[in-house]
Amino acid sequence: MSTSTSQTGRISHRKLVRKLVLLAVGMFGFGFAMWPLYNVFCDLTGLGGRGVKVVENPGAVQKSDRQIKIRFDATVNSGLPWVFEAKDKSAMVTLGEMTEAFYLAMNPEDQAVAGRAIYNVTPPEASLYFVKTECFCFTEQVLQANETKEMPVYYFIQPDLPEHIKEITLSYTFYRDENSTAVALAPGSNSKSD
Repeated sequence: MSTSTSQTGRISHRKLVRKLVLLAVGMFGFGFAMWPLYNVFCDLTGLGGRGVKVVENPGAVQKSDRQIKIRFDATVNSGLPWVFEAKDKSAMVTLGEMTEAFYLAMNPEDQAVAGRAIYNVTPPEASLYFVKTECFCFTEQVLQANETKEMPVYYFIQPDLPEHIKEITLSYTFYRDENSTAVALAPGSNSKSD
């Protein structure tokens, strides 16, 4: 092998190593940027209920004559054995009027199970006008063995909702809460203490 061929090979390897190092540094930087980028994305789109307003005193809100349709969606993550559904699939609501919706959750297991719900409002723009005053999604929910529970949501839609929005979907997904201490302390729980 000649000296020029070996030098060409070394230069080629150095270029490759530089490119791989730059790629690794770029991927590392992108990994750090993911969390803030995800938060911005959620704030803009309303994903995960971000941007949905929560208020203590909705009494000052003015009612409107305008009504829109609200659809209610309920799903359960595969890691949670619950049955979860909206009591009503849809409703017509008056803008600015306090409204309630009910969901039903049932634990068919022989032990207590804890879950947490995340919510999403679509279209994303509507999340800026969707105001919850009380919701089961604000806290962890524990269902005892074979327990069924009705879970309310109290909300209103602000009257200045843009005219082009004719329908809103409120979606909830329940996930198992693996970090729950409430399940370990629940009556009849099969959890063992050390």
